[in-house]
Amino acid sequence: MRFTDFISLIIDNLSRRKGRVLLTAIGVVIGTAAVVTLVSLGVGLQQSATSQLWGINDLTSIEVYPGYPMAEGPMMQQITEDDIKKLTPDAVESFKAIPGVTQVVVKQYIQGGMEISLDKLSAWGSAMGVNLTDLKDIGLESSQGVTTISKGKVVVGSAFNNNFYDPNPRPNSEPITPPDLMGQKLKIKLTRWSEDGTTSTKSYVLEVVGVLAETRGESDYNMYMVLDEVTQWNEWFAGKRIDYKKDGYNQVTVKVESPKIVVDITNQITDMGYQAYTPQSTVEGINSYFSTMQLVFGGVGAIALLVAAIGIANTMTMAILERTREIGIMKAVGATNNNILTIFLGEAAGIGFLGGIGGVLVGWAICAVINALGGSMLATGDGMGTQLAASIPFWLPVFSIAFATLIGLISGLYPALNAATLIPVDALKYE
Repeated sequence: MRFTDFISLIIDNLSRRKGRVLLTAIGVVIGTAAVVTLVSLGVGLQQSATSQLWGINDLTSIEVYPGYPMAEGPMMQQITEDDIKKLTPDAVESFKAIPGVTQVVVKQYIQGGMEISLDKLSAWGSAMGVNLTDLKDIGLESSQGVTTISKGKVVVGSAFNNNFYDPNPRPNSEPITPPDLMGQKLKIKLTRWSEDGTTSTKSYVLEVVGVLAETRGESDYNMYMVLDEVTQWNEWFAGKRIDYKKDGYNQVTVKVESPKIVVDITNQITDMGYQAYTPQSTVEGINSYFSTMQLVFGGVGAIALLVAAIGIANTMTMAILERTREIGIMKAVGATNNNILTIFLGEAAGIGFLGGIGGVLVGWAICAVINALGGSMLATGDGMGTQLAASIPFWLPVFSIAFATLIGLISGLYPALNAATLIPVDALKYE
């Protein structure tokens, strides 16, 4: 018997008892829909949680800070400068030597009082010096202008203009509109305090040559300058020349090849005595939690499918009892045990397949409702927390249909074996 003949016969047999097949398939539909809905809900919650993490914009970067010895109580008072693991140029070179590291970026902050003014507006904010000339090298893109910096030329973050305010506001005046900083010349006033209480000031003018695209990270509020210029300012604040081999840098960003190795390299840097943090550690923790949740959710749905499997087994057992004489006739005209086994297994798998397709469609509809209700509820709230959402991964519908079909196949195995081993003479005599 050809394969197409088997398929035609299976479809014909299933269509002869539409009501019973439909009721049995509904159990599979419910189980499959439960699997699709619950797993999709876990995936959606995972994506919602990771997308709302502040500053998770680059999973291949590691932020490194000077290392401090672990001490508590009175021991804290005994920590000296020599006990601190500083980010010296030698440390930077040691980071570059780690396999998988592609770039090491030095970051140095302004270490003194700084006032920023533009026309009648004033601002506060942080200025960061980096040892590169193009911020694209650290994954930053511009929304206006360029990403290159040089002496007297700076690039600001997307939200840096929100730092500006009117120092002399009128009563009941409206909040100011953040100024467009592109192409503007910012007046910088540095203030230094001496030990005797006197102050000294120094003024600079910086031209904004670029505004960065939003990253939802620290770069949104920073003003980027070349490292040499920040070093010059800090030396003026300190009143002495800065020796990075002795004092070290404030912070270093280590870029690696892939997020897959970033946690391992972070651990290597920590073992060297420095403090290191990568967003990938947070993401991996969240992914681990939600992966466990997806397994639990999928298990709950699988229980519903197991209940449906009992229904399939019962339906196939009843079908065999009703069609015993038919089985005897098929054997009498030459059907083998394998032919009978294939037909009944095909019918059981067909019920699972139909239920799987129906379950995927129902699950998809439920996920659409969850997304609609979850989005509307979030819009009416304060916008905080994890959004209730469901996301169907591309593999889930295929897996669900295949799993439902397999459940049907396994459920029909025992009844099909009974049908295949019937003795033709006894089957023909069955009333």
